[in-house]
Amino acid sequence: MTAPAGSPARHRHRHRDQDPPRHAPPRRFWSVRRVPAALTALVILAVACLFLYDLAAVRAHRPGMRWRQELARQLDRHTPADTAVLIAGGVLALAGLVLLVLAIAPGLRGILMMRAPEGAGAGVRAGLGRKAAALVLRDRAMEVSGVRSARVKAGRRRVKVRATSHFRELEDVRTDLDGVLAVAVEELGLARPLPARVRVRRGKE
Repeated sequence: MTAPAGSPARHRHRHRDQDPPRHAPPRRFWSVRRVPAALTALVILAVACLFLYDLAAVRAHRPGMRWRQELARQLDRHTPADTAVLIAGGVLALAGLVLLVLAIAPGLRGILMMRAPEGAGAGVRAGLGRKAAALVLRDRAMEVSGVRSARVKAGRRRVKVRATSHFRELEDVRTDLDGVLAVAVEELGLARPLPARVRVRRGKE
């Protein structure tokens, strides 16, 4: 049994077929972190080699290194309740927490994620540098009548624009900048829209 042409069921199915597909927000790019990883590996290797050399020297019936003997005496003299030990432990714990946060964070904060083009596969991603985005928006701001100079800073959540005007009313210049920058930000194709905060002042003659 089929529903009539004007039935609500057919309209619901037709509206559902015409809905645009929803795309998941693109994932951010992850920093490779080759230099920090290499430095960490070198430090761990150097410490491991130092301890291995000292252990081999002790096994060969030679005196151990002075720094290790001094460290053993200090550990035997101080207890975990001492203030110096608590401070050192807190500093090390804080440093470990910072390293853990940096390890699990994506990094590459200077890249803004862009929307995936139509028909692109799930693995296709694109990004735009914040400096490049600020340069494009600055050029568009300079096209507004009355703008003498403009400074644009593109952040991860908003765009800050500081412009100077040598003629026209400041409110008119600010209104035109709001409209032009809103269109320019949309044309960048970013996955997350960046609202622009515009400040206009009178330039010095």
